Amino acid sequence: MTDARVDDPDVSIIVRTKDRPDYLRRALADIAAQTLASWECIIVNDGGDPETVAGLVAARDDAFRARTTVIDSPESRGRWRSANAGVLAARAALVVLHDDDDTWDADFLERATDYLDAHPTRAGVVSRIEIVWETRDGDRFSEERREVFQEHLTAPSLSDTLLFNRFVPIGFVYRRRLHEEHGLYDDSLPVVGDWAFNLKVLTHEELEYLPGAPAVQWRQRTGSSGADGNSVIDSGDLHRAVDARIRDAALREYVQANGTGLVLYLTKFIDQRFVDVENGVRGHLAEVETRLRDDLGPRGLLRAVKRRIRRR
Repeated sequence: MTDARVDDPDVSIIVRTKDRPDYLRRALADIAAQTLASWECIIVNDGGDPETVAGLVAARDDAFRARTTVIDSPESRGRWRSANAGVLAARAALVVLHDDDDTWDADFLERATDYLDAHPTRAGVVSRIEIVWETRDGDRFSEERREVFQEHLTAPSLSDTLLFNRFVPIGFVYRRRLHEEHGLYDDSLPVVGDWAFNLKVLTHEELEYLPGAPAVQWRQRTGSSGADGNSVIDSGDLHRAVDARIRDAALREYVQANGTGLVLYLTKFIDQRFVDVENGVRGHLAEVETRLRDDLGPRGLLRAVKRRIRRR
């Protein structure tokens, strides 16, 4: 990689934040710890207190401050308008969104940029992701457990991502040209703008996982809400509503171009398969019940059921 230069960064790191100083402090420390030094950090303050953000940046060293730009919005404009503000300000050929409550391994950016240097036709690379469950006590965070997210997948494919988003923004380092080709993030969406963008990318591009162990921590807090909440958990109903909106828009676009024939057939076909499965399960349960009655008799069956209930 090239030597770090303020005017020629390899990666533009976009951090969206709003009135979460403890998370932002940790995120800035996470960026500072990267073994890759040739980055710029663009902090988009989405209507939060600008003095707090400025103070956290001022607490870093001279080299960090020289590579950091803060965009203060006087009012909250939403996560995807904030992301787009960062993208439009980015100068590097590579971009990554670093959510303020998530973290990286120290060598993540170096591994990702080395991969993309070695694979110049790849549009980006995705790290495998660990979900880190944590609790917060004041300005301290305690880790409870970890689990690998979507460990069974072999690649971040379009076919899998059609069902739901398979990687979070902090794990995706991509070439800024993708926005020139596919547009910015859809800022009309309150949530899942990353999923909508990922679908566009995967429609045209093949992505791979970064070789090696997971290098990204998607941090979540059970039962937290408000500023401490994770949007996937804290805004589950909103996620489902926007998911349905995106699917319906795509379906309308498809039907307008191709007619209703295929989707009408598939709708009935899939529904009938569910009916067949349900009838099969009911038939199996009825068969089991008959056998129990024959073997145990009515009273024996009742005693067996009661014993089963008591065990629970």
